[in-house]
Amino acid sequence: MLIDIKQCSHEDLAELQEISIETFNDTFKEQNTPENLTAYLQRAFHLEQLDKELSNRFSQFFFIYVDKELAGYLKVNTNEAQSENMGDESFEVERIYIRRKFQGQGLGRYLLNKAIEIANEKNKAKVWLGVWEKNEKAIKFYRKLGFVQNGAHSFYMGDEEQTDLIMVKSLN
Repeated sequence: MLIDIKQCSHEDLAELQEISIETFNDTFKEQNTPENLTAYLQRAFHLEQLDKELSNRFSQFFFIYVDKELAGYLKVNTNEAQSENMGDESFEVERIYIRRKFQGQGLGRYLLNKAIEIANEKNKAKVWLGVWEKNEKAIKFYRKLGFVQNGAHSFYMGDEEQTDLIMVKSLN
C-alpha cells in the first residue's frame, strides 16, 4: 500500500468539493434530517466557499492517496482562520475525513500526524479540534491519540444546534 499526502491547490477545487460532500454525507446522514444535512452541505461546500478557504493564508488542505487513489482529506487552521479563538499558540484540525472504502487502514492517523508535524513546524503549543458529541468512534480515536476534552462549542447542522466537544493535545 503506497500512501501519499499532497497539499491542495485551487486546481483541486472540484475534487475537494466532491470528497467533502461525499465524506461528510457518509459520516452524518444517519443522525441528521435530510433537510439539515442538505442545508449544511450547500453552505459549507459550495465552490465559492471552498475557494475562499483555499485562499486563506492561515488554512491548508491536504489530500491523502492510497495507491494513487484519493482516500481522504485534511483541513488545518492557524491564527484567525481557527473556527474558535484558541490563541496564537494553537493549531486547529478543522476537518479530517476518510472515504468509507478506506476506513480502518490507519489513514486518519496519517493525516493527524501530518497536522501535528505542521503544528510543530509552526512552533504551536497545542493542537485542537471539535468533534460532535455523538461521534463516539471519533472521540475514542482522538482520546487514544492523547487528546483530552477541555470545552465545547455550538455547531449548526442546518437549523439544528449541535454540540461539538473541543479536544486538545499539548505538544512538546
